[in-house]
Amino acid sequence: MDHILIVDDDPEIRRLLARYLSDQGFRVTAAASRRECDRWIDTSRPDLIVLDVLLPDGSGLDICKNLRASRSHIPVILLTALKEEVDRIIGLEFGADDYLSKPFNPRELTARIRAVLRRAAHAKSAESEARVFSFAEFIADTGTRRVHKFFGAEIELTGAEFDLLVVFLEKPGRLLSRDRLLDLTQGRKSEPMERSIDVLVSRLRRKLGQTEAGPLFRTIRNGGYQLTVPVKAGIPDGGASVTALASGKAHSR
Repeated sequence: MDHILIVDDDPEIRRLLARYLSDQGFRVTAAASRRECDRWIDTSRPDLIVLDVLLPDGSGLDICKNLRASRSHIPVILLTALKEEVDRIIGLEFGADDYLSKPFNPRELTARIRAVLRRAAHAKSAESEARVFSFAEFIADTGTRRVHKFFGAEIELTGAEFDLLVVFLEKPGRLLSRDRLLDLTQGRKSEPMERSIDVLVSRLRRKLGQTEAGPLFRTIRNGGYQLTVPVKAGIPDGGASVTALASGKAHSR
Protein backbone atom coordinates (compact mmCIF):
# COMPACT_ATOMS: atom_id res chain seq x y z
CA MET A 1 0.00 0.00 0.00
CA ASP A 2 1.66 3.20 -1.19
CA HIS A 3 1.98 5.93 1.43
CA ILE A 4 0.84 9.39 0.29
CA LEU A 5 1.68 12.50 2.31
CA ILE A 6 -0.75 15.40 1.73
CA VAL A 7 0.61 18.81 2.71
CA ASP A 8 -1.96 21.62 2.63
CA ASP A 9 -3.01 24.24 5.17
CA ASP A 10 -6.68 23.95 4.17
CA PRO A 11 -8.29 21.44 6.58
CA GLU A 12 -11.17 20.74 4.18
CA ILE A 13 -8.81 19.82 1.35
CA ARG A 14 -6.81 17.58 3.70
CA ARG A 15 -9.95 15.86 4.93
CA LEU A 16 -11.47 15.30 1.49
CA LEU A 17 -8.24 14.12 -0.12
CA ALA A 18 -7.38 11.83 2.78
CA ARG A 19 -10.79 10.17 2.57
CA TYR A 20 -10.79 9.92 -1.22
CA LEU A 21 -7.25 8.57 -1.55
CA SER A 22 -7.84 6.11 1.27
CA ASP A 23 -10.86 4.80 -0.64
CA GLN A 24 -8.58 4.39 -3.66
CA GLY A 25 -6.30 2.05 -1.72
CA PHE A 26 -3.58 4.40 -0.52
CA ARG A 27 -2.26 4.87 3.00
CA VAL A 28 -2.59 8.58 3.70
CA THR A 29 -0.97 11.00 6.13
CA ALA A 30 -1.87 14.69 6.22
CA ALA A 31 0.22 17.69 7.28
CA ALA A 32 -0.83 21.33 7.65
CA SER A 33 2.59 23.00 7.57
CA ARG A 34 6.16 22.74 6.40
CA ARG A 35 7.24 21.76 9.89
CA GLU A 36 4.79 18.85 9.99
CA CYS A 37 5.81 17.84 6.49
CA ASP A 38 9.50 17.68 7.42
CA ARG A 39 8.66 15.57 10.46
CA TRP A 40 6.68 13.03 8.43
CA ILE A 41 9.40 12.84 5.77
CA ASP A 42 12.00 12.09 8.44
CA THR A 43 9.93 9.54 10.33
CA SER A 44 7.83 7.72 7.74
CA ARG A 45 9.46 8.15 4.31
CA PRO A 46 6.29 8.57 2.19
CA ASP A 47 6.17 7.13 -1.32
CA LEU A 48 4.82 10.40 -2.77
CA ILE A 49 4.05 13.92 -1.53
CA VAL A 50 1.08 16.02 -2.68
CA LEU A 51 2.40 19.45 -1.80
CA ASP A 52 0.67 22.83 -1.72
CA VAL A 53 2.88 25.73 -2.80
CA LEU A 54 1.65 28.16 -0.13
CA LEU A 55 2.04 27.04 3.48
CA PRO A 56 1.72 29.10 6.70
CA ASP A 57 5.37 28.60 7.71
CA GLY A 58 7.12 28.51 4.35
CA SER A 59 6.91 27.54 0.71
CA GLY A 60 6.26 24.14 -0.75
CA LEU A 61 8.80 25.10 -3.42
CA ASP A 62 11.49 25.26 -0.75
CA ILE A 63 10.49 21.81 0.52
CA CYS A 64 10.84 20.45 -2.99
CA LYS A 65 14.18 22.19 -3.50
CA ASN A 66 15.57 20.85 -0.22
CA LEU A 67 14.46 17.30 -1.06
CA ARG A 68 16.34 17.37 -4.34
CA ALA A 69 19.38 19.03 -2.78
CA SER A 70 19.58 16.12 -0.34
CA ARG A 71 19.24 13.70 -3.30
CA SER A 72 15.91 12.43 -2.09
CA HIS A 73 13.93 10.81 -4.90
CA ILE A 74 10.52 11.01 -3.19
CA PRO A 75 8.14 12.06 -6.00
CA VAL A 76 6.36 15.40 -5.55
CA ILE A 77 3.13 16.64 -7.12
CA LEU A 78 2.66 20.37 -6.56
CA LEU A 79 -0.73 21.99 -6.03
CA THR A 80 -0.89 25.55 -7.31
CA ALA A 81 -3.53 28.22 -7.72
CA LEU A 82 -5.09 28.40 -11.18
CA LYS A 83 -3.03 31.32 -12.50
CA GLU A 84 0.26 30.71 -10.70
CA GLU A 85 2.17 29.92 -13.90
CA VAL A 86 5.41 31.18 -12.38
CA ASP A 87 5.07 28.80 -9.45
CA ARG A 88 4.48 25.87 -11.78
CA ILE A 89 7.61 26.66 -13.79
CA ILE A 90 9.73 27.18 -10.68
CA GLY A 91 8.33 23.94 -9.29
CA LEU A 92 9.67 22.05 -12.30
CA GLU A 93 12.99 23.83 -11.90
CA PHE A 94 13.17 22.74 -8.26
CA GLY A 95 12.48 19.12 -9.15
CA ALA A 96 8.72 18.60 -8.89
CA ASP A 97 7.53 15.55 -10.83
CA ASP A 98 4.16 17.01 -11.80
CA TYR A 99 1.75 19.78 -10.86
CA LEU A 100 -1.98 20.32 -10.72
CA SER A 101 -3.90 23.58 -10.59
CA LYS A 102 -6.56 24.35 -8.00
CA PRO A 103 -9.45 23.72 -8.13
CA PHE A 104 -8.93 20.14 -9.30
CA ASN A 105 -10.84 16.89 -9.63
CA PRO A 106 -9.69 14.25 -7.10
CA ARG A 107 -9.95 11.63 -9.85
CA GLU A 108 -7.40 13.54 -11.92
CA LEU A 109 -5.08 13.88 -8.94
CA THR A 110 -5.37 10.12 -8.34
CA ALA A 111 -4.49 9.45 -11.97
CA ARG A 112 -1.47 11.76 -11.69
CA ILE A 113 -0.39 10.01 -8.47
CA ARG A 114 -0.57 6.57 -10.07
CA ALA A 115 1.35 7.76 -13.15
CA VAL A 116 4.14 9.31 -11.07
CA LEU A 117 4.37 6.21 -8.85
CA ARG A 118 4.63 4.00 -11.94
CA ARG A 119 7.50 6.10 -13.25
CA ALA A 120 9.22 6.00 -9.87
CA ALA A 121 8.85 2.22 -9.68
CA HIS A 122 10.19 1.86 -13.22
CA ALA A 123 13.20 4.03 -12.40
CA LYS A 124 13.89 1.98 -9.27
CA SER A 125 13.66 -1.36 -11.07
CA ALA A 126 15.87 -0.03 -13.85
CA GLU A 127 18.72 0.45 -11.37
CA SER A 128 19.44 -3.29 -11.62
CA GLU A 129 19.53 -2.89 -15.42
CA ALA A 130 21.45 0.37 -15.42
CA ARG A 131 22.30 1.77 -18.82
CA VAL A 132 25.00 4.20 -19.72
CA PHE A 133 24.80 6.61 -22.65
CA SER A 134 27.59 8.71 -24.10
CA PHE A 135 26.74 11.73 -26.23
CA ALA A 136 28.62 14.86 -27.24
CA GLU A 137 31.02 15.39 -24.28
CA PHE A 138 28.72 13.81 -21.69
CA ILE A 139 28.01 10.47 -20.09
CA ALA A 140 24.61 9.69 -18.55
CA ASP A 141 24.17 6.79 -16.12
CA THR A 142 20.57 5.69 -15.56
CA GLY A 143 21.57 3.65 -12.52
CA THR A 144 22.87 6.60 -10.55
CA ARG A 145 20.67 9.08 -12.49
CA ARG A 146 23.66 11.36 -12.97
CA VAL A 147 25.24 13.16 -15.91
CA HIS A 148 28.93 14.03 -16.08
CA LYS A 149 31.23 15.63 -18.56
CA PHE A 150 34.02 13.31 -19.70
CA PHE A 151 36.73 13.59 -17.02
CA GLY A 152 34.84 16.50 -15.53
CA ALA A 153 32.17 17.90 -13.31
CA GLU A 154 28.70 16.54 -12.70
CA ILE A 155 25.83 18.35 -14.38
CA GLU A 156 23.11 18.81 -11.76
CA LEU A 157 19.75 17.79 -13.23
CA THR A 158 16.39 17.52 -11.53
CA GLY A 159 14.44 14.27 -11.78
CA ALA A 160 12.15 15.66 -14.46
CA GLU A 161 15.10 16.98 -16.48
CA PHE A 162 16.91 13.65 -16.29
CA ASP A 163 13.79 11.71 -17.34
CA LEU A 164 13.38 13.96 -20.38
CA LEU A 165 17.05 13.63 -21.32
CA VAL A 166 16.82 9.82 -21.19
CA VAL A 167 13.85 9.90 -23.59
CA PHE A 168 15.97 11.86 -26.08
CA LEU A 169 18.93 9.49 -25.57
CA GLU A 170 16.73 6.46 -26.21
CA LYS A 171 15.39 8.03 -29.41
CA PRO A 172 18.34 9.96 -30.89
CA GLY A 173 17.62 11.92 -34.04
CA ARG A 174 13.87 11.37 -33.85
CA LEU A 175 11.49 14.30 -33.91
CA LEU A 176 9.39 14.14 -30.75
CA SER A 177 6.31 16.29 -30.31
CA ARG A 178 5.57 18.04 -27.04
CA ASP A 179 2.55 15.77 -26.49
CA ARG A 180 4.70 12.67 -27.07
CA LEU A 181 7.41 13.88 -24.72
CA LEU A 182 4.84 14.67 -22.04
CA ASP A 183 3.31 11.21 -22.43
CA LEU A 184 6.70 9.46 -22.24
CA THR A 185 7.94 11.44 -19.22
CA GLN A 186 4.79 12.10 -17.23
CA GLY A 187 2.24 9.65 -18.61
CA ARG A 188 -0.39 12.25 -19.37
CA LYS A 189 -1.78 14.45 -22.11
CA SER A 190 -0.98 18.12 -22.37
CA GLU A 191 -3.24 20.79 -21.00
CA PRO A 192 -4.15 23.99 -22.86
CA MET A 193 -1.09 26.27 -22.98
CA GLU A 194 1.04 23.49 -21.48
CA ARG A 195 4.62 24.73 -21.14
CA SER A 196 6.34 22.15 -18.95
CA ILE A 197 8.22 20.45 -21.81
CA ASP A 198 9.39 23.79 -23.20
CA VAL A 199 10.66 24.76 -19.74
CA LEU A 200 12.53 21.48 -19.27
CA VAL A 201 14.12 21.57 -22.74
CA SER A 202 15.19 25.16 -22.12
CA ARG A 203 16.84 24.14 -18.86
CA LEU A 204 18.61 21.17 -20.49
CA ARG A 205 19.94 23.52 -23.16
CA ARG A 206 21.25 25.92 -20.56
CA LYS A 207 22.85 23.24 -18.39
CA LEU A 208 24.36 21.13 -21.18
CA GLY A 209 25.31 23.96 -23.52
CA GLN A 210 25.94 23.22 -27.18
CA THR A 211 28.51 21.52 -29.41
CA GLU A 212 30.84 23.24 -31.84
CA ALA A 213 28.41 22.26 -34.60
CA GLY A 214 25.45 23.85 -32.85
CA PRO A 215 22.79 23.16 -30.21
CA LEU A 216 22.19 19.70 -28.76
CA PHE A 217 18.42 20.11 -29.17
CA ARG A 218 16.78 21.42 -32.32
CA THR A 219 13.34 23.02 -32.22
CA ILE A 220 11.11 22.09 -35.17
CA ARG A 221 8.36 24.63 -35.59
CA ASN A 222 4.93 23.04 -35.06
CA GLY A 223 6.73 19.72 -34.67
CA GLY A 224 8.60 19.44 -31.41
CA TYR A 225 12.21 18.77 -30.44
CA GLN A 226 15.05 16.63 -31.75
CA LEU A 227 18.38 15.55 -30.24
CA THR A 228 21.00 16.44 -32.85
CA VAL A 229 24.08 14.47 -31.71
CA PRO A 230 24.92 10.75 -32.03
CA VAL A 231 24.31 8.60 -28.97
CA LYS A 232 26.25 5.46 -28.02
CA ALA A 233 25.23 2.85 -25.50
CA GLY A 234 27.98 2.37 -22.95
CA ILE A 235 31.07 4.42 -22.23
CA PRO A 236 33.27 5.91 -24.95
CA ASP A 237 36.07 3.83 -26.47
CA GLY A 238 39.31 3.71 -24.55
CA GLY A 239 38.59 1.37 -21.66
CA ALA A 240 37.93 3.98 -18.98
CA SER A 241 35.20 3.14 -16.50
CA VAL A 242 32.19 5.30 -15.78
CA THR A 243 33.66 6.15 -12.39
CA ALA A 244 36.98 7.12 -13.93
CA LEU A 245 35.36 9.28 -16.58
CA ALA A 246 33.21 10.99 -14.01
CA SER A 247 35.99 11.57 -11.53
CA GLY A 248 38.69 12.55 -13.97
CA LYS A 249 41.00 9.64 -12.99
CA ALA A 250 41.20 8.46 -16.61
CA HIS A 251 42.28 11.85 -17.91
CA SER A 252 45.93 10.90 -18.06
CA ARG A 253 45.32 7.80 -20.21
